[in-house]
Amino acid sequence: MARILRGEIRWADLNPVRGREQAGQRPILVLSHDVFNERSGTVIAVAMTSQEPKAGFPLTLESRATGLTKRSWIKISQIRTLSVDRVGRRIAHASEEELARVLQGLNEILG
Repeated sequence: MARILRGEIRWADLNPVRGREQAGQRPILVLSHDVFNERSGTVIAVAMTSQEPKAGFPLTLESRATGLTKRSWIKISQIRTLSVDRVGRRIAHASEEELARVLQGLNEILG
């Protein structure tokens, strides 16, 4: 598999899940640094959805990444550590500004 890079939006298999976690095959935004992704065998990512959310920032952020075929939102509150085996092909890449905004939202949620 090609290297998984920070800021990439890729397909991932999020099953099995529990409770209100995002499920199924869906896009994720990779937050973890490239070296971590390569050496740990895992990535830290947030799920994305094409369903317009009720909650706004800092829980969600509309993505403007080039390459997305649908209007999409980054679910900042749905952060997960995933095995690289769950991660599939690259769809798009978030801008540095978008990635920074996601990290800002995460920081607001975590305090």
